[in-house]
Amino acid sequence: MEVLPQMFATPGVIAMLAGLLVLICCSAFASGSETALFSLKPTDMEALEGSDAVAAARIDRLLGDREYTLATILIVNNTVNICIVLLSALIIARTVSFSSTLWAFVFTSVIVTFILLLFGEIMPKVFATYNNRTFSRACAPVVSGLKVVLRPAAWLLVATGSKIKGRGRENLSLEELSDALDVTQATSDEEKHILEGIVSFAGREVDQIMRPRLDIVAIDVEDDFEAVKRVIVESGFSRIPVYRESIDHVEGILYIKDVVPHIAAGAEFGWQRLVREAHFIPEHKKIDDLLEEFQAGKVHVAIVVDEYGATRGLVSLEDILEEIVGDISDESDRADTFYTRTAGGEYIFDGKTHLSDVTRALGADEDFFDDARGDAETLAGLMLEIRRGFLKRGESVESNGYRLTALSLDGRRIEKIKVVKSGNMD
Repeated sequence: MEVLPQMFATPGVIAMLAGLLVLICCSAFASGSETALFSLKPTDMEALEGSDAVAAARIDRLLGDREYTLATILIVNNTVNICIVLLSALIIARTVSFSSTLWAFVFTSVIVTFILLLFGEIMPKVFATYNNRTFSRACAPVVSGLKVVLRPAAWLLVATGSKIKGRGRENLSLEELSDALDVTQATSDEEKHILEGIVSFAGREVDQIMRPRLDIVAIDVEDDFEAVKRVIVESGFSRIPVYRESIDHVEGILYIKDVVPHIAAGAEFGWQRLVREAHFIPEHKKIDDLLEEFQAGKVHVAIVVDEYGATRGLVSLEDILEEIVGDISDESDRADTFYTRTAGGEYIFDGKTHLSDVTRALGADEDFFDDARGDAETLAGLMLEIRRGFLKRGESVESNGYRLTALSLDGRRIEKIKVVKSGNMD
């Protein structure tokens, strides 16, 4: 091997070295962008929203379309890396003379691999891991622009990947996992129930398990302390939302453990200073993501809001855990259930009962009412969806061989519903 030092001084080599430096920086940027964007956690997004709402919105759009975002970054990174390999080989060929072709190949491979791994992959990814918020904020505008320019190429990559993924069948469906659990002999009924809860856990959304707004026990911020203590005693809850004017304007959560030291105070006590900040979440948030959010923020209750910011309901950590292990009862819970069954085989449900609980009580599959439910989540909602209007007391609808009858109403709200098989009716 012989180095030709005079070649380093030529304008062509200098230009190629400058180009190589630029390409390495581009490779480092692409590698760091991938690591920074896809390592962001919910707590990181909340911090970004507090410091830079515009950047947070842009990052959220990128992560909301993560397949195309990843495809764009990979296209850029691989294109740049190919250019680095070709340009490095050309520079080495211009500046170094080898005694054999084998030595030329080995030397070029070692040098190029070292440059790519160290400066194009390892260093930027390590930096992006420890500075993911800063790096994400900086790279988001560039990645957004590249995503628009490279959309056709990214579409081709995503479409090809989807076909390969579909053909490969890497993921089992929930039905297949459930069937596997049914034939499992190594677990007890209790363990099998928990495993089935875990299987259905990932696909469920918050609005499927939340307590609806009509059933939320809350305190008006203008109430005096005596009224607050009455609500605490009557409800038995350890955390109660506090609102101003209406439940759509929740100002915070009152923790009962914060009230206990002041329990002897009179009506004039300023309990409002004990209210803690409320945690708000969208109604279609996945409950597995919410559980991670609860764990990271040490939160036990969240207010569910719709797209307009109105309160839809309330969800607690206990609600999430019950999806896995079943009902969790403590000394403050009532012993009654959400339904009763008569001697004649009729079921009497609360109108607010979730459809998954209804199907479980009826011994039917969870998707039993899916053909008629539409957007309904409760049994009363199912009746309204079928009727396409409000029902009067005593009116009925039918679905999948069952007749649903409105037994009692509170205004237009259906409180009690009788469910009976069509073949069992008189």
